Amino acid sequence: MTEVLVPFDEVVEKFDPALGLEIHVELNTNTKMFCGCPAVFGGEPNTQVCPTCLGLPGAMPVVNGKAVESAIRIGLALNCEIAEWCRFARKNYFYPDMPKNFQTSQYDEPIAFEGYLDVDVEGETFRIEIERAHMEEDTGKSSHVGGSDGRIHGADYSLVDYNRAGIPLIEIVTKPILGTGDKAPLVAKAYVSAIRDLIVALGVSDARMDQGSIRADVNLSLAPKGSGVLGTRSETKNVNSLRSVERAVRFEMARHAGILLGGGAVLQETRHFHENDGSTSSGREKSDAEDYRYFPEPDLVPVAPSREWVEELRATLPENPATKRVRLQGEWGFTDLEMRDTVGAGALDLVEQTVAAGAAPQAARKWWLTELARRANDAGVELTELSVTPAQVAAVQALVDAKTINDKLARQVFDGLLAGEGTPEEIIAARGLAVVSDEGALSAAVDKAIAENPDIADKIRDGKVAAAGALIGAVMKEMRGQADAGRVRELVLEKLA
Repeated sequence: MTEVLVPFDEVVEKFDPALGLEIHVELNTNTKMFCGCPAVFGGEPNTQVCPTCLGLPGAMPVVNGKAVESAIRIGLALNCEIAEWCRFARKNYFYPDMPKNFQTSQYDEPIAFEGYLDVDVEGETFRIEIERAHMEEDTGKSSHVGGSDGRIHGADYSLVDYNRAGIPLIEIVTKPILGTGDKAPLVAKAYVSAIRDLIVALGVSDARMDQGSIRADVNLSLAPKGSGVLGTRSETKNVNSLRSVERAVRFEMARHAGILLGGGAVLQETRHFHENDGSTSSGREKSDAEDYRYFPEPDLVPVAPSREWVEELRATLPENPATKRVRLQGEWGFTDLEMRDTVGAGALDLVEQTVAAGAAPQAARKWWLTELARRANDAGVELTELSVTPAQVAAVQALVDAKTINDKLARQVFDGLLAGEGTPEEIIAARGLAVVSDEGALSAAVDKAIAENPDIADKIRDGKVAAAGALIGAVMKEMRGQADAGRVRELVLEKLA
């Protein structure tokens, strides 16, 4: 059945959206949540498993202490209260990638609860209230083979890899997020981005959305404008990029409105997000908590972190990313727009590291947000995935500052760095990219440009100095960009003044 989608402006005119976001963070512990299997990404299928994470009879779990520490630090960073006593529960449901037929999680007694995180969207601050952050284990991974889209429908057969089963997870759950209006998609994106920044700053996960180490479930409902009620929600599962979070909210708002304006009722269900067109499709009817038949995990003792330990962990918290942005903006002298663009491009840490390596802030920002951002976009990867380091960018800028190369030649140096051709100095030598400093060669090139453009030369002689740009361009072309434009300008004016 074809979905009826209502234009976004009409949706926000007639309905109030309510958001709910659940973020799953894979912790970067050495071992899994309840056993000693390695917790690493990318191993051969079913090679990082043992009787405990496979749920074999008689295998007994033991809680990973480092995971508990990371959970407490996350809770503290989210302004949560930390439980003095909490325990694990069994969340019972059947799915092929659940080897035990239950997931060890936390239900009514989470490790952290009642927190908040403030996010800024277009100059407006939204306080996102955190209901809970609880510990649990990840599931395995199903792969459906033979279909056109990698989903079970139409597949010839399915394979299950249990390497991921038992990986430590923290699930961060918001309370209903109200009052966002037309900014709902941007608020959802900003919140997930802020959580990712916080997780990276804490050092508890690499927070790679492309590898699934941080995943967002997006809950959305609509209610008639001004009604003050909550509508029936849908939950779009495992959205794995910031852009996709925004797109998922927009699509679900349009879809819900189409159903409601058509006189229908929204089904409470999970949905799949499709990266190719930003749409969602039905998954399964959404279960309520009682459907999971939660009960306390009998094989694990409660977790009771002492107040002294909690305060010790509080002292290890890094500077809040939002506070850090304000500080860096002041230190670097960036305008609000420059800082917003830097953060939006995911380049803040890269610029900071480049400045720490010796580059001026504006120069560091220029390279990451123009030349390198373009290359990342062309390759369809994040900036952080480029094979160029902040230290290399600082080294290239140092060569520009020393007039060994100019900006145009620096772009070719970045070509070499991305191709793995060595250090910036080695690339310059191998490609012959150094700026020509031979005064005789520069003077000859200027004389040639003047002779070939007598009308422009006459304008300069008559005092129209702005016309010198055309001669400078001609010289730069003649010398294949390997001239100091400033020195060329001086020579042109010296000869024609």
